[in-house]
Amino acid sequence: MRKITPSITPWSWVPSLYFAEALPYFAVNVISVTMFKRLGMSNADIALYTGWLYLPWVIKPFWSPFVDIIKTKRWWVVAMEILMCFALAAVSFAIDTPAGPVFHYMLAAFWVIAFASATHDIAADGYYMLALDTNQQSFFVGIRSTFYRLASIFGQGAIVVLAGFLETKGGDIPKAWLVTMLIFTLIFVVITLYHTLILPRCEQRPVRSGKERSGSIIYIFKEFGNTFRTFFSKKGVWVALLFMLLYRLPEAFLIKMLSPFMLDPQSAGGLGFTTQQVGVIYGTVGTIGLTVGGIVGGIYASRKGLKKSMMPMALSLALPCAVFVYMAYFQSQNLYLVNTFVFLEQFGYGFGFTAYMLYMIYFSEGEYQTAHYSLCTAFMALGMMLPGMAAGWIQEHIGYLNFFWWVMVCCIATIAVTRLVKVDAEFGKKDYDSRD
Repeated sequence: MRKITPSITPWSWVPSLYFAEALPYFAVNVISVTMFKRLGMSNADIALYTGWLYLPWVIKPFWSPFVDIIKTKRWWVVAMEILMCFALAAVSFAIDTPAGPVFHYMLAAFWVIAFASATHDIAADGYYMLALDTNQQSFFVGIRSTFYRLASIFGQGAIVVLAGFLETKGGDIPKAWLVTMLIFTLIFVVITLYHTLILPRCEQRPVRSGKERSGSIIYIFKEFGNTFRTFFSKKGVWVALLFMLLYRLPEAFLIKMLSPFMLDPQSAGGLGFTTQQVGVIYGTVGTIGLTVGGIVGGIYASRKGLKKSMMPMALSLALPCAVFVYMAYFQSQNLYLVNTFVFLEQFGYGFGFTAYMLYMIYFSEGEYQTAHYSLCTAFMALGMMLPGMAAGWIQEHIGYLNFFWWVMVCCIATIAVTRLVKVDAEFGKKDYDSRD
């Protein structure tokens, strides 16, 4: 594959590419939860079905090699965005029908979006590395992260606030979400058309004979097998897998019930906030807390190193969950207090998540580093998916207050697996070089 120097500045496409990468992810994993809740789906069904939607991010390492050998990364980016435009439109038109919301059609469309989004992630990251030289990659890494966060604020905040405004103005919840999702779709269509025109053609797909294509596929499968073999032969792999699966256990249970807890009336144990208020709480205040926590976590880890940072970060991820016990007990509707609590919880999560990301980088070092890191993220996704699927069923059986106490019990698992893992004392510090 021959690389072509693009004449288009990266400023014209890097921000929009990572904004587009984040939007469908938040549509599938965040907006869907709030939408299904407002359309009348039970908490148990919300957690189960939206939990299953996380599966493509769990298994994407299994098809990522074929994105490398079939077509170009640019082709995959544009093709997946076009597919997601149609799927988002399908979600919209399945909301407001004479028979009411057609949940199975919406879920099928969300499945398409989830698989396309996971594939888009693979292609976009590969395209980023192909289209930019190493100096540009370093320069734009902060830009891409910033626009990913902005998409988070837009998806979790602006879109949900818009839906809440339309609910209040018209009084028709299905129609409000229909209009909201159509606007979301239109925005994504504009981004897709922009990328179709502006993304530089920085790669050419080589012309191969049938024998060469067959050889490439055989090579891919061979390397694929080596990736798994070397990953599972790493020292301490089973402890590492326990850490990847259980470190975020409290958050995995918690995240699926946050919006339902905020939206449910006080008589059902919730806080009784409006859709607009929930959009502001999590889409703006929560996202800011998460971002600041991540920045502070990165600075802290670079000074102390991962080993000394792990336990403080594990505690910061686990202990702030206690604010939900307080909110479920007192059911306060004081927005200043609730926003403060959510900011603290999300700050703690952002700070604590830094240790998780650094540990995955640490464990992936060596041969097949990129592929091993992809496997680590798959186990991370699995650790979020399975508990999340059960969260609604547990909450419906024991109520919100006891559910949040259960989350606090799960914090023991976070602390226990953190104590088990072994890390180089110097890893994460500024002067650490893994090649030594």
